[in-house]
Amino acid sequence: MNAQEIKEEWFSNIKGDTLAGITVALALIPEAIAFSIIVGVDPMVGLYASFCIAVIISIAGGRPGMISAATGSMALVMVVLVRDFGIEYLFAATVLTGLIQLILGFLKVGRFISFIPYSVVLGFVNSLAILIFLTQLPFLINVPPAVYVMAAATIGIIWFLPRYTKAIPAALVAIAVMTAVAISAGLDIMTVGDLGSITKSLPVFHLPVVPLNIETLLIILPYSITLVIVGILESLLTASIIDEMTETKSDKDREVKGQGIANFITGFFGGMAGCAMIGQSVINVTSGGRGRLSSMVAGLFLMFLIIVLGDLVAQIPMAALVGVMIMVAIGTFEWQSLKNISKIPKSDAFVMFLTIAIVVYTHDLAKGVIAGVIVAALVLVYRMSVISVSGIVRDDGVKIYTVKGQLFFGTMSEFIELFDYKNDPKKIEIDFKNSHIWDQSAVEAIARVIDKYQREGSTVYVTGLNVESQMTLDKGFS
Repeated sequence: MNAQEIKEEWFSNIKGDTLAGITVALALIPEAIAFSIIVGVDPMVGLYASFCIAVIISIAGGRPGMISAATGSMALVMVVLVRDFGIEYLFAATVLTGLIQLILGFLKVGRFISFIPYSVVLGFVNSLAILIFLTQLPFLINVPPAVYVMAAATIGIIWFLPRYTKAIPAALVAIAVMTAVAISAGLDIMTVGDLGSITKSLPVFHLPVVPLNIETLLIILPYSITLVIVGILESLLTASIIDEMTETKSDKDREVKGQGIANFITGFFGGMAGCAMIGQSVINVTSGGRGRLSSMVAGLFLMFLIIVLGDLVAQIPMAALVGVMIMVAIGTFEWQSLKNISKIPKSDAFVMFLTIAIVVYTHDLAKGVIAGVIVAALVLVYRMSVISVSGIVRDDGVKIYTVKGQLFFGTMSEFIELFDYKNDPKKIEIDFKNSHIWDQSAVEAIARVIDKYQREGSTVYVTGLNVESQMTLDKGFS
């Protein structure tokens, strides 16, 4: 990386990145504590993870402006591991997760994100928006009226303030104002401190206390593999979304490596595995964050809040943060996908809704995305497996068959049966101008058709091949 690139990624938007990073740090605290509670560990495990991952990924990641930290999707994977084997095995699994991700990064698996259909990406985005909203509902059930008022006021500030000024992120203003109101009015409502105790100390290096043997590896490997899949999918899909929001490109392979480095190191500092967070990333971008500095500030300010302002942070009303996250959910959801539902193919709409349904039902992003990709692939194969031929006889007695559709292993048998071998004239032309030959099965199909005609005493000419199809056919017959 040259000096110009460093300046562009780190120092081209200092004010915007700094303010956005501060806003993100405030939103990270309740999330990190909540995810720790889900796993069944001390709140500091999630907070340390968010600090370490955010700082490391700002340097090692491939998507400037994207926020990575402890996440709910990763936390859900670790629940059973902690319950059955304890927290030290969680640290070991986190280290192994990072190591596997780093290896996959060097193997350049980031390129495979392009194989995820847009309908699945829409399902992923919309399901995350729904999950973000649903996770806020418990904070709005059986609560004092003041909570609803503060949440509504927060939403109002975030909605209207940008119309007058964008000098300071609206979410940051809303949190500050609502915290001041709650403290000055002495409101008896839930605060960040009610979620768990905050220890004013830095993370320290800690080797996971587990036996270094095959048995330990066999225990943590299944969890680590799942964490790897979930982490890479969520990080790369979030990177693609931020690419689109900022109209810039990211290095997906570097992002996979960065996630690996971050998780590997975090496991040695008392943190759990994490990945990119779409909610916080959207907060960052909409608050003006664009460069690596925003992620660095988010991590460092998070630690500053814990160590220096821990008592003040504990008094932040959850109602304010709920309002922020509801606005994130609204902003994350692709409303245009619903408006265009009647204009897109029914199969694409089905894949999108299937992805949403599975993710929302299971709270497992990997299951939803993988299911969506499989169904989309099956739909594609079904569409490709439709092949037809139409034949006409020219005045000179030559019968021309025009092939429509893709010729590959899935259409090989049907293709062979589409010709009238016994009743056709002695000269046959098979025109492939509307088709494509994909594999050796396609070559074998053509060879069998020619052989059948030759047995009937007919001569066959193959025409209309594009360059790639001609090369495939030539190699097959050579």
